[in-house]
Amino acid sequence: MIHLSLIGIGTGNTEHVTLAAVRALNQADLILLPRKGDAKSDLIDLRRMLCRDLLEASSRPRIVEFDLPRRDARADYLGAVDDWHDAIAEVWADLMATHLPEGGRVGMLIWGDPSLYDSSLRIAERLGGKGQALEIRVEPGITSLQALTAAHCIPLNALAEPVLITTGRRLRERGWPSDAESVAVMLDSGGAFQALPQEGLTVWWGAYLGMDKQCLIDGPLVDVAATILERRAALRERHGWIMDVYLLRRV
Repeated sequence: MIHLSLIGIGTGNTEHVTLAAVRALNQADLILLPRKGDAKSDLIDLRRMLCRDLLEASSRPRIVEFDLPRRDARADYLGAVDDWHDAIAEVWADLMATHLPEGGRVGMLIWGDPSLYDSSLRIAERLGGKGQALEIRVEPGITSLQALTAAHCIPLNALAEPVLITTGRRLRERGWPSDAESVAVMLDSGGAFQALPQEGLTVWWGAYLGMDKQCLIDGPLVDVAATILERRAALRERHGWIMDVYLLRRV
């Protein structure tokens, strides 16, 4: 049987990794690290750093890197994601069969927390559907939203009000949710807030949260929207990739 631990690692800061996550990492027989191409080499470098800094001398898991399949950019977004998840599950299954043919403990380092806009749990479920004897365990991690609100020293929600968490694509397609006071936006390819009337909204934006290149901008959206877009483009050009998230709130 494979005992698969999906280990939330926050935003790549070793100080954000929980003691439970460190324990799961050290108990693994096999740690799988995905590579996402040269443009995003920082991501694999951060995972390597976490393994180097958090693995104890007495712990000797096998660390195996693999190339993550690419998602087809076709118009059928959900269908493309479904096929992509199938391809990733196949790679995971092959690696586990190759390196742990008799079963064992596998650790996967998951950005943020596996429960929030991450597909690792859905992919892991496909392994069971392929006949793999599998036990899944999740070690929670700090989400990008927690890192964002901590960096700005703000609460996520307005007093006694709900928060809606959505994606940049949904915000572009559907606009501001009619019954929301606060909207947290993840997975934005850049500037989805331009689809909104900007008057009366405050934004708290952050990129590379928890990392040494963290960048924060906040203020009335009408005043800082252009600055965010310019800074985001410059950072992406400099580093080859970007991870950012933001919170919008009616005022």
